[in-house]
This record gives sequence, C-alpha cells and structure tokens, in this order.
Amino acid sequence: MAKKNVKTNAMRILEKNNINFKISTYECDEFIDGVSIAKLNGQDPKISYKTLVTVGKSKEHYVFVIPIEKELDMKKASKAVGEKSIEMIPVKDINKITGYIRGGCTPLGMKKLFVTVIDISAKEFDEIIISGGRIGSQIFLSPLDLAKVINAEFEDIIKD
Repeated sequence: MAKKNVKTNAMRILEKNNINFKISTYECDEFIDGVSIAKLNGQDPKISYKTLVTVGKSKEHYVFVIPIEKELDMKKASKAVGEKSIEMIPVKDINKITGYIRGGCTPLGMKKLFVTVIDISAKEFDEIIISGGRIGSQIFLSPLDLAKVINAEFEDIIKD
C-alpha cells in the first residue's frame, strides 16, 4: 500500500510557482538506489534523475541533477560551474547542507538555492522524475520547468 501523500517543501515551491507536476509515493523506509526504485515502480530509469551535492575548491556548494543510471563527470561538472575542481560532499553532511536526507534529496527547496546544473539529457524528455523531498516520494515534471524554478542551467555533465 502506498504511503499517504505528504506535501513536501519541494511540492509547495512548485505550487507557489504554478508549475504542473504529479507526485507518486511508494513504500520505503530507508535509502534504496534510484535504479531499484525505478524497477520497483515500473518506471523507465532513463527519465529518473538523482540529485548530487558537491563542494568546490572555493568551498561553495553545487548541485547536479543527472540520470540515475549515470555517473557525474567531475571534470565536466567543475567546468560547468567554473571551479578548478569539485568533490562529492560526505553523505553525513547531506542533511546539514541541504535539509534533506540521502534518498530524499531534491534540487527544490534546499536550505539555500545553490548553483545547479541539470544534465543536458533531461531536455530530451517532456517529463522527468526527481525525488519529492523525502524517501518514498517522487515528483514528475518538465525539466524546463524545474530549471526555471531553481535557476538551473543545462550542461553535458555525465561520464561518456
């Protein structure tokens, strides 16, 4: 049985900005990788995107939204945000930096609006799936609408 739909900050932000979106919930009590979630829900993993948080040499944080099946190319990502180099933040710091937990991290409604880059592949789809802001919750929306709300750019940032 699916969890009761609980409105998250991410959903409130979309509503406030008059963005069309759908939500989906599923039973899950702890982090499970995105590919397993897509399979569990009978979804195409190609339209499912994960949110990664990094830190640059400048100590600034950057957010990258990439397909769940892919890996972030650190060189491409660094170049996209104008940093000499970046690295992933430690998992233990996700909540402190974003306000979200692993598996529930979404680019919408973080503690601060970080510079965000969405992989260019998202533009191939009318709709993508991102985390809804908590484990067990997903948001389906246009990648162009997502970019508009979080002031994101589209770049090639995944490993070939």
